Amino acid sequence: MMKPKTAYTKSGNVNIAYQVFGSGPIDLVYIPGWVSNIDWMWACPELVHFLQELGKIARVILFDKRGTGLSDRIVNFPTLEERMDDIRAVMDAVGSEKAVLFGHSEGGSVSALFAATYPNRTISLLTFGIFAKRKYSPDYPWAPTNQERQVVYDMIEKNWGSGEMNLESLAPSKADDKRFMDWLANYFRSGASPSAAMMLTKMNTEVDIIDILGSIKVPTLIMQRTHDIDVKIAEGRFIAERIQDSKFVELEGSDHLFWTGNTKVILEEMKAFILKVRPEPVYEKKLFTVMIGKINPSKTHSTEYQKLIQKYIKQYTGNIIEYDAQTFTATFQGPSTATFCSIDLTNAIRNSNGEVFIGIDIKECFVRNCICEETEDFAVTVFKQPKPNQIILTQTVKNLLVGSGVNLVPHKTIFKTESGQPLSLYAISEKLKHDNCKKVNEKRLPQQDSFLEKVLQNIDNHLSNDYFGVTMLCKEIGISERQLQRKLKAITDKSPNQLISSVRLHRAKELILSQQKTIAEIAFQTGFSSPSYFSKCFKKEFALSPSELMN
Repeated sequence: MMKPKTAYTKSGNVNIAYQVFGSGPIDLVYIPGWVSNIDWMWACPELVHFLQELGKIARVILFDKRGTGLSDRIVNFPTLEERMDDIRAVMDAVGSEKAVLFGHSEGGSVSALFAATYPNRTISLLTFGIFAKRKYSPDYPWAPTNQERQVVYDMIEKNWGSGEMNLESLAPSKADDKRFMDWLANYFRSGASPSAAMMLTKMNTEVDIIDILGSIKVPTLIMQRTHDIDVKIAEGRFIAERIQDSKFVELEGSDHLFWTGNTKVILEEMKAFILKVRPEPVYEKKLFTVMIGKINPSKTHSTEYQKLIQKYIKQYTGNIIEYDAQTFTATFQGPSTATFCSIDLTNAIRNSNGEVFIGIDIKECFVRNCICEETEDFAVTVFKQPKPNQIILTQTVKNLLVGSGVNLVPHKTIFKTESGQPLSLYAISEKLKHDNCKKVNEKRLPQQDSFLEKVLQNIDNHLSNDYFGVTMLCKEIGISERQLQRKLKAITDKSPNQLISSVRLHRAKELILSQQKTIAEIAFQTGFSSPSYFSKCFKKEFALSPSELMN
């Protein structure tokens, strides 16, 4: 079989690479582990054989996650929500309304969340060697300790893609197969740069999907090898116990890779499960992120605030479920979208001299009616003794905000669910609320990149020069405009002009917060010849004006 054609689709501003092959009547999306490269997959005979076998019963859809393989490089942690959007974007691009999800290792986290959030687009969920959490705790003792994770960080830092990565532990049955081990090292190297590998590893360390496992209602098959040293067999059992009616299959062996070892048994299990499943035509329940809010009655200008609430919830693709003069309830497809909406909404209402109290939870609800007794109880907890303009999140939401950049602090209150389970609450820190610059798509720049450091230093050296632009930047660092464009796009996902503007604006933000100069003075100091144009650019970058930030 020839390697399938590689195509691209947009997920937001990010290009996602994908391939489609196979002749089966069912769609299957493979969500790879840690890093991948869909072109390099076809250089491994063992993996090719496995994929070909799946292609006999399904139309198989492969893709590289954002930041890996052939997809766009990114410079910040991808949130689980963004990665769900990538799956949806690829499915939409190939006209797949519903698909089997096959998640391997780290890819299992987003697969599980997708199945709970979009059950009507999921035929079934199949996983191999997945985990629910990647940081040790007494209630999940199989996850690595901080010291064990540090060993992995050090390995990436010093030995990425070399023979010193202990790759044999991922496939002990292939430890003496030099051809396979060389391919595996190349696969990882082509799947991610050292910086990207480190970023994804640190993101994985924070993953925790335990609280949403009970919301997965699609048919689920969980496969795990008994002696897998990367993910313990007990983790598979733990996950299976929490997913209603799931099937757990324990396999002999110690390979973490599904395409090595006893692959025939794995393929038989997968094929039998895929062909047997008859999914629900429509699921009445799914996972929602629920935002509840209350306006301080003594400061209510109901018409003005109603417009603000409608504006921001619509902007973040939420749905208002309930609204009256003082309270409102809205739902969102994911926690980071709801969280950033709440930050923007809180700032807007505060700037209109109002006060709002907001709570965010994630829970399984009926699609037609998301208001339930537990939501009402949560509202009572949040509104009981509120601080003005405070945003409270449940522990479940916090666990799914990995990569969002949101700063959280523990809240003194504990919320008890209908089942009596205690949930810790967290508040978004004051620092973030007043510094509304952490947007969903903000790109944080990796300081370890020497080329990028050189570019940033050069921009900083010419910060007050409003004539400084791409031509001068290219001349000073000694590369062509085309090379600069290509390199910065790969590292930061920004054009040179966008990066120069972003650096100027972030420096201006720091100067505004220091409150030592006027806005006009700061505009000139950061290379803007017109204060009005500066204000316009600033508001576009940070979603609030310089004067609003200063106030």
